[in-house]
Amino acid sequence: MVRDDIKKFLAYLKAEKGLADNTSFAYENDLSQLATFVEEEAAKEGAIPSWAGFSRQAMMRYLLNLQGKKYAATTRARKLAAARSFFKFLTSENIIQEDPTHNMESLNVGRSLPKPISISQVKALLDQPAKLSTPKRNAMKPCSSCFMPRE
Repeated sequence: MVRDDIKKFLAYLKAEKGLADNTSFAYENDLSQLATFVEEEAAKEGAIPSWAGFSRQAMMRYLLNLQGKKYAATTRARKLAAARSFFKFLTSENIIQEDPTHNMESLNVGRSLPKPISISQVKALLDQPAKLSTPKRNAMKPCSSCFMPRE
């Protein structure tokens, strides 16, 4: 049942949003992992897995589970974003009444600064045009007849 809802969501994304195959695959991977968590949680309680029984607290446990498995902050943020989109779809389709990710803050993902290149690398880049074996062409040479009005 939970996996069928994921298939509906993925079909919706492809048909309505024109999602690329790679993006669709990423959603499928992230949501399948969430479905596995839901199924395991339901099995512990002897319940049938369903999205309707998946609460905000369960979503927090899922995120903590990912953190415990040493997933990078960027990966956890992506998985949360996929879950947000999925639960928004489920509420819009009246499959669930409450979105467990509603008003859940995004994970803070720091961005690293680009690494500067060395002075020797800058010099090597600047020396590249001199190493070209082809002569410079006059491709940008102005042509006086190009701008003259035709009579």
